[in-house]
Amino acid sequence: MKVTTKEVRELTSVLDEIVKEYKASKPEKERDWRTYEQQLAVRIKTAIRNLEPLVDEAISLIEIRRVEPRGRKPKLTLKQKVILLLLKHLFGRSNRDMSFMLVAFSLLSGVDVSYKTIERLYSDDQVILVLHNLHTLLLKRRGVKDADCCGDGTGYAVTVTKHYAAEANKRKNKLKTASGKKEFRYTFMLMDLDSRMYIAYGTSFKSEQKAFIDALMMAGDTGISINSLRIDRYYSAQGTIKLVDDALGDVTTYLIPKRTATVKGPWKWKRLMHSYVNETIPYLREYYRRCQSESGFSEDKRRFGWTIPQKREDRMDTANFCTLVWHNMFWQEAR
Repeated sequence: MKVTTKEVRELTSVLDEIVKEYKASKPEKERDWRTYEQQLAVRIKTAIRNLEPLVDEAISLIEIRRVEPRGRKPKLTLKQKVILLLLKHLFGRSNRDMSFMLVAFSLLSGVDVSYKTIERLYSDDQVILVLHNLHTLLLKRRGVKDADCCGDGTGYAVTVTKHYAAEANKRKNKLKTASGKKEFRYTFMLMDLDSRMYIAYGTSFKSEQKAFIDALMMAGDTGISINSLRIDRYYSAQGTIKLVDDALGDVTTYLIPKRTATVKGPWKWKRLMHSYVNETIPYLREYYRRCQSESGFSEDKRRFGWTIPQKREDRMDTANFCTLVWHNMFWQEAR
């Protein structure tokens, strides 16, 4: 059965009403808050308990050779650096505040360094390498090999005076000042639906699209087979299908076409429009599984905040990576 451009546009024009009726017929289950709080407490305790052995294993996978044996011996071991960076990110303290807290912690740990030392951890190549190993180990432990995914983007403010959601709504996503100064850092996260763990991420000052492409490139390097992907209307273009397939192989992509969409294009786009028009409810049921991405961002921002205090772009990227690692730490056990 063929599908026409007119049918696609007519369906898209009334889609909001269809979704409203569908949601009314499928009321959400009320959350058992007592059970939720108990599960959350278990996840947090498990993450903290497993942090040290996971860091040890991640470090054991790399071999470090010092070409120049001379020079001052570092105050911190690589293990201390990684754990300090992750704990600082979890506590949500500034570099200076964290250095002050370490003075008290030193009564137990013997670690006492300046805030500059903590800041440099965000650009320490060895620390970043261990974070990558941690990410790989967490996915491997959870058994993520073949994934049905969802993906979404958001922004993190670089100052506490700005809030991404409010500013995006006010400025209609044109998030730059009149002087062109960058105020937000775009982030795109690719999540496995079954485990709720992040597979890949991308960040960019330029655009959410650039962060999306970076996330696809990282996902392609993980060795995980992506079977399907659900993304929002911002990416509703035929070019998105090609981007996804070039990076990840043959992937079933679910997206909602724009009101001006046409069926003209590659065969895969035509099949997508055919499913959208002729199997609307099953298609929407699959597409709206992407709400887990929004839930994930909500969880992360409530835990780690909506700002990135680092100034350098590479250090902002590491801060986002720490968020990804902690998110996966909290979801490392099957539920």
